[in-house]
Amino acid sequence: MLTCEFCGEELVLEEDMKTHLLLSHPDNDMGCTLCSWSGVAYDELCFHINTTHKEKQGHDGGGAEGRGGHSLVRPSSTPTPTIVDNHCKQAIGLSRSEGSEGGVDNGNRFDTLGGGVSPRTSNSTLESKEQITEAGGEFGGGRAVAIVVSTSSVSTGYLRSAQDSSRPTNRHCNAEESVGVGSAEHTKVKQKRFSFPLKEKRFSCPMCALVCTDAFILQEHVELHLLEESPDEEAVLEATSSTEAASSSHSSGGKSYECPLCSVVCGDCYSLQEHVELHLDYGTDTSAVSPGSDLRLARRLQEEEKQRRKEQDAKQEAEEFKKLQRQFGVDGRGGYRKQMERTMEKAVSRGVMVPAHFHNKRAEMMEALASGVDDGRTRTQGVLGALYVYYQREARDCVHVWLSADTDHYCSSEGDKGWGCGYRNFQMLLSSLQRMEPYTTCLSEGSVPSIPQVQVLIEGAWREGLDPQGATHFNQRLQGTRAWIGATEIYALCTSLRVSARVLDFHQPTGPGDTHPRLFDWVKQYFSQTGARLPPRVVQTTQPPLYLQHQGHSRSIVGVEQKKNGSLCLLLLDPGCTPGDVRKLLSQDGSTVSTAVCRMRKFPGNLKHRQYQVVAVEGVLAPVEKQTRILNSRTLQAERIP
Repeated sequence: MLTCEFCGEELVLEEDMKTHLLLSHPDNDMGCTLCSWSGVAYDELCFHINTTHKEKQGHDGGGAEGRGGHSLVRPSSTPTPTIVDNHCKQAIGLSRSEGSEGGVDNGNRFDTLGGGVSPRTSNSTLESKEQITEAGGEFGGGRAVAIVVSTSSVSTGYLRSAQDSSRPTNRHCNAEESVGVGSAEHTKVKQKRFSFPLKEKRFSCPMCALVCTDAFILQEHVELHLLEESPDEEAVLEATSSTEAASSSHSSGGKSYECPLCSVVCGDCYSLQEHVELHLDYGTDTSAVSPGSDLRLARRLQEEEKQRRKEQDAKQEAEEFKKLQRQFGVDGRGGYRKQMERTMEKAVSRGVMVPAHFHNKRAEMMEALASGVDDGRTRTQGVLGALYVYYQREARDCVHVWLSADTDHYCSSEGDKGWGCGYRNFQMLLSSLQRMEPYTTCLSEGSVPSIPQVQVLIEGAWREGLDPQGATHFNQRLQGTRAWIGATEIYALCTSLRVSARVLDFHQPTGPGDTHPRLFDWVKQYFSQTGARLPPRVVQTTQPPLYLQHQGHSRSIVGVEQKKNGSLCLLLLDPGCTPGDVRKLLSQDGSTVSTAVCRMRKFPGNLKHRQYQVVAVEGVLAPVEKQTRILNSRTLQAERIP
């Protein structure tokens, strides 16, 4: 008869005992046969017996017979491991390794060698699939010690649960330790191993309390969880990625790469790249450019940055263009008439002008604009005659003084303040040409056009074909705007009126301190063309005034002084001066006239703009010459000096 060591059931056949152990005692925790200590692993039980019941083992060393007729204890003066029935071991091994198959032989068998247990594994089974914990110990009172066999398989190869894992246990026992039975060194080795247990890497299940020593087993365990709970594809993907990363890190032991989007650790950079691409592809619309590739993502970001900069540049350019339009009066805010009306309305609102006066002035303005002739409110006559008288009496420090032909001064009014200087300088030039015999044939005598009428004349010159580039710049339109005009528009207007003109460009400074001595020399040469070998000290020539243009402003040159030291000084009429300041030249008071003349003087140190342009009138054009100049103005170029 065979008796079960765990429950005491008696069976006749050995095969029945195997089946009983397989089905009734899959988790056979052991207990001490000499006291009530139980519920521990085999190694703990051996350590307990060898230390606590050492003296009792010597008394029972004569051999004991376990139930079932199997020898369990070898006589020895030192504690030795217990030999348990080979059939019981094999049955328990089968139940552990093939629990899902119900006791099918897996090719493992156990032999009793000198009282020890030696596991032998066939070539078809990996050694890591079974771990046999040897069982034994001293037993007294005829009771056999229970045995525990720990195995690992794909389906049931899990470690103990969290409650059992808290027990200090050593699950890997070397088979060679069971062979050296009866030696004192064996006990020391056992005690040392219990004092310093082996450290092994463990992997915790993220869905339950299970702890595994193999990443592949944990992976299959987690997949079973996911299949039971029917999770979505993302959970399966993340669980599989995490277990694969843990397995790779555990098996390779080399450098690991952590995912920047989750806690997955990859064993190599290629796996990490594929894992991150799965993250990006899963959360991105497939219709858009795939950001799975770092290169594509970088290119897309670069294109977006380039487009954003392009939009910012376009916006800034549009704002700067609007500023230039406001500066040059082509922003569509009205021209001379509207500015005059707004100025008078502000005067009425401040109480400076009564409504009746406002309506009277507005009516006069509308009548003057309809006639196209300047009303003469800003004109000052007799300026050159007053200068001639002054230099005859005063300015003894001047060796020579050359003055232009008689010219009227026109200053800016409320309707063109801030932008009408070019038109006012043309009115000064025209007032001088109308008094000279060669030009009376092509100019109407005594009628100086108003600013709106000058704009009409310039547009007519553009329609004749003069300066097409300038016409394009102003979009073929000046009427109703506050657009600034310069030397090229004055040239086109003079050519349209059959007046021969030249444009000279002093494009860079020619003296120290950004001065233009070449400009002063040329002006002196222009006014001193009298032919006299010894000219008088003050000469009023028949030369019309010169139109002087620089950045932001224009003036008229009506004379030049030569000092005793050889330096030159230009005399300028400025449209920005008020009629009261200019009329001081007509005063009988010498000091008042001297003050007014000092405001007209400009020495080289006073003209320091980088570029100056001069328009000089030289005569009358024949109709053929006019047509030639119209053709040449398609590529209008000034005479550059130097």
